[in-house]
Amino acid sequence: MREFSISNREKFRRIDPVILLCVLGMNILSIITLASAADAYGSWYVKVQIFASVVSILVMFVITFIDYDALFQKLKFAFFAASIILIIIVKIWGTGSNGNENWISFGNVSIQPTELVKVTFMITFALHLDRVKDKINHPLSILQLALHAGLIIGMVLWQGDLGMALVYMAIMAFMLFGAGVSMWYFAGVAGMVLIASPFAWSVLTEKQQMRIIAGFNPELDPLGSGWHALRSRDAIIAGGFRGAGFSGGTQYAKLWGGQSDFLFSVLAEKFGFLGTLLYIVLIVTLIIRILLLARQTRKKYASYICVGIAGMLIAQAVENIGMCLALLPVVGITLPFFSYGASSILSMYICVGILQSICTHNKKYYFERETQ
Repeated sequence: MREFSISNREKFRRIDPVILLCVLGMNILSIITLASAADAYGSWYVKVQIFASVVSILVMFVITFIDYDALFQKLKFAFFAASIILIIIVKIWGTGSNGNENWISFGNVSIQPTELVKVTFMITFALHLDRVKDKINHPLSILQLALHAGLIIGMVLWQGDLGMALVYMAIMAFMLFGAGVSMWYFAGVAGMVLIASPFAWSVLTEKQQMRIIAGFNPELDPLGSGWHALRSRDAIIAGGFRGAGFSGGTQYAKLWGGQSDFLFSVLAEKFGFLGTLLYIVLIVTLIIRILLLARQTRKKYASYICVGIAGMLIAQAVENIGMCLALLPVVGITLPFFSYGASSILSMYICVGILQSICTHNKKYYFERETQ
């Protein structure tokens, strides 16, 4: 029975304050860090980040008040088609460097469509998982899910974006695990990857091999593949416990991409261990809160979306911080709600809007009994 749909005031009251405060805290910390490094990178990045954040926050609130279930059920096929079309557009008209052509430029403005495709991928994959949830471990169900994810991930790899493809793989793995897929399937995939590794390594060029090796040990190629990681680590070390202060520090100016992929290193030098700890506390709190929400959702597929968003945040945070510490290969992944980038900020806030929509519509009607 469905009666007495809740008011917008009631929806606003149901917004999760912990999620909202965590993302706003990281966003503000990002703007402060960019402003502190404006002498090296320019004030343009600060202005764009502020503008992108304001627009993204407005988008988040719009999504918050929309019934996610009605929207996703109605547009699920459109979302899947949009994912494919956007990736094809990037492949045809995309710009970039080093074989990674994942940007679409409009004059001085560039967007990264694969950031937005992450959102549509999570929605459609969650709905697919929900459709086969009663026979999730049947080989045919696993094959269908593999084809669904494999098509999108394969197309992302096709355009040369390895870093983004790894994020998609992490999202898929977390969502499959959250849906109850048997660990034997995960073990089987891990075994196949292990067996195929020697062959995959042999087809890589020497430069590609060195880039991977230097990712874990940058001292082996300090003037080449390991240069960025070493400069990043120098900036982190220079920050110490308290940091050099808003106007202090020198190492961050040597970083290429310090405003985007390596902004965590700038944070470390400017505000020290305490500054980085603040970000880590905020992101960990956000992830825990999302996972708690996943256990309380009215719709099963909404739980899968929550797990996918949490998996995305974990994958991006671990990889980005790892490469800034010169512990993991540099693959060009942004730090959630922190690295400069309008596309990244927008996609993250869309995810938060979906999370808040799940919160505000968790009990959609005063009298309602779910049939699934």
